[in-house]
Amino acid sequence: MVMEKGKETSVRSENGKRAAVITLSDKGYAGEREDKSGPLVKTMLEAAGYKVGDVILLPDEQNQIERELIWLCDEKKVELILTTGGTGFSPRDCTPEATLAVADRNAPGIAEAMRWMSFQITPKAMLGRGVSVIRGKTLIVNLPGSPKAVRENLEGVLPYLEHGLDILSGRAGECGNGGEK
Repeated sequence: MVMEKGKETSVRSENGKRAAVITLSDKGYAGEREDKSGPLVKTMLEAAGYKVGDVILLPDEQNQIERELIWLCDEKKVELILTTGGTGFSPRDCTPEATLAVADRNAPGIAEAMRWMSFQITPKAMLGRGVSVIRGKTLIVNLPGSPKAVRENLEGVLPYLEHGLDILSGRAGECGNGGEK
């Protein structure tokens, strides 16, 4: 089941950022489990001023995930893609591999910060394999699959992503130089 793709990603949001959400779950895709993480990510992004035009539910199939990421980055030109799910040790979990396969550059600090913050809550956070990368002018961040972990991770990094997106898009200067270009 792929949720309806929105046509609103070309519309600017309050902070100028367009985002997309992808939930990766075999059970969710098969209708055996309700997706609670994807809608939570969408709600949190919208509360932060992002315009979320695409909310997609896919199975844990690497080729399909790669195609969707490429489409959102290269065709839809969204600035931020947040994925949820598929980052654990299960043999079917392939979100990090799909994300790395489409990446131009690595942005490891975001994933490292999320793991560190989660580790303060549970040492099992060290088992998370999520990555954060850049493709073109799009930032892609893998979140865990549980709603609790999604909320904890996004609360920690979401306030800082806008600055990175501004630099990536050329709307702001580099970090540490007073915002000058």
